[in-house]
Amino acid sequence: MTARVDPRAGALTRALPGLATLRAYRPSVFGKDLVAGLVITTLLIPQGMAYAELAGLPVITGLYTTVLALVGYALFGPSRVLVLGPDSSLGPMIAATVLPLVAADGSPGAAVAYASVLALMVGTLTVLLGVFRLGFVADLLSKPTQIGYMNGLALTILVGQLPKLFGFSVDADSTLGEAKAFVQAVAGGKTVGAALAVGVLCLVLIVVLQRLWPVFPSVLAAVVLGIVAVDLFDLGARGVSLVGELPSGFPPFTIPSVPVDDLLMLFAGALGIALVSLTDTISTASVFARKTGAEIDGDREMIAVGAASIAAGLFQGFPVSTSGSRTAVAFQSGARTQVTGLVGAASVLAMLLFAPALLSNLPQPTLAAVVIAASLALADIAGLRRLRRQRLSDFVLALAAFLGVALLGVLPGIAVAVGLSILNVFRRVWWPHQAMLGRSSGMRGYHDTAYRQTSEHLPGLAIYRFDAPLLFANARTFRDQVRRIAAVEPRPRWIIVAAEPITDVDTTAADMLEDLEVELEEGGTRMVFAELKDAVRHKIEDYELTRTLDADQFFPTIRTAAEAYESTHDVAWTPGPSPYVLD
Repeated sequence: MTARVDPRAGALTRALPGLATLRAYRPSVFGKDLVAGLVITTLLIPQGMAYAELAGLPVITGLYTTVLALVGYALFGPSRVLVLGPDSSLGPMIAATVLPLVAADGSPGAAVAYASVLALMVGTLTVLLGVFRLGFVADLLSKPTQIGYMNGLALTILVGQLPKLFGFSVDADSTLGEAKAFVQAVAGGKTVGAALAVGVLCLVLIVVLQRLWPVFPSVLAAVVLGIVAVDLFDLGARGVSLVGELPSGFPPFTIPSVPVDDLLMLFAGALGIALVSLTDTISTASVFARKTGAEIDGDREMIAVGAASIAAGLFQGFPVSTSGSRTAVAFQSGARTQVTGLVGAASVLAMLLFAPALLSNLPQPTLAAVVIAASLALADIAGLRRLRRQRLSDFVLALAAFLGVALLGVLPGIAVAVGLSILNVFRRVWWPHQAMLGRSSGMRGYHDTAYRQTSEHLPGLAIYRFDAPLLFANARTFRDQVRRIAAVEPRPRWIIVAAEPITDVDTTAADMLEDLEVELEEGGTRMVFAELKDAVRHKIEDYELTRTLDADQFFPTIRTAAEAYESTHDVAWTPGPSPYVLD
């Protein structure tokens, strides 16, 4: 007798992949998940607090966010190893969105409410992108612009944290303004020596341990060092700011509210944060999917990340993203399932409930050191050097994205980065690669004459390749180049368009082809197409271009087109290069 499967259970499992994992959980792997969960807790607590400060929020909100992000992703996430939570790349974006809106009020409560609404917006956007399978939005940041943006972000974070490392604060609205104010404050003698000493020691400890012993919890070591230094040398009395005792317990379920007039500004920030979060998540998920032999489901990842942000936003949290560093630590520590994240969440929650004073003597410069170390990990100077060596145009793109963040700010910088990525795509469509083709001795087929020397040609025949779809943006480029080829003396009798790279023809390009065909025929030149894809050929027929383009103007290969020309005009292959070249 076949057991009946409850369709509601199947739907619930599809909506909550993590629930299916928990149902089929094997106790034999709990030991590994437990150890990995306890190991990442050593990162979750100090980084959660540090990244909350980076976002301009009370440190406790970083712990609330950490717990809810881990639980939310454990239920909705398809990956077994990804670790979500507060992220260094989102912190400056959250601060840039929230802090200007709370400037008049200035209260921490108002900032938390704005950040929570922002988390709900980011989460909803991300879930909708996943539901409607719009994951391609994450591709709006090309690799060069990502490198430039992340380097700019690293500089922004570094400049913003240096005053905290030196034991004072500055008031400025831009990275350049903060840098200037920092230099003036140092010159004015505002540095707190004890704060600088403990901050630099913690930073050096983190960086050295990460380089020499990556598996060791370097952030935890820095936290312990900072607390011990406070107790031994009474740093609080020497002017070093401390975190203080955290509120005990966990916040209640809350639906945050802010003035309606501020929602548009929040939404603008949410768009940029969602884009960066998605790009980071898809990239990290792809890396660890390859390591575990799993298949990445980008749409489900987006839904899961969105659910995590929504969960955080309902409990006084802020937007979250995937953490590459914490995920790597979990993976190296033997994590097998999302139970690792649940163990981490339970550990953070236990500290909030039973030991809120545990980190009360943690120096603020230590948190600054944690954030600065994260910013150094974001920077990719080697990537910039590689782009400069491999492709100058991509290097210029990365440099422009870097300057956009460094000079204009984090949110305008993401807009600049996205705009540059889109413009770069359009540039390649507007001015695609083009080539004249010819035959070379000792090689089969037809080759780009710019890279292969032509050994023979058919008199009166030009073979032209256009490496892009024919669209409104490049129709004029195509037309003008064909006209220039047709104007060469002796005028070509045929121009064969090697059309395999032409994957589409829109109506603007179709009208251009119709006019160009008539113009060329009147001048004594025939334009024919070789290797045109069937789908594109059908579009041309739908556009009724076949009224001017006859069936005998389409050939399956360049060779058959050249043979047709050869027999029609009774010519033979002649030694030497073709006179038809690109300008």
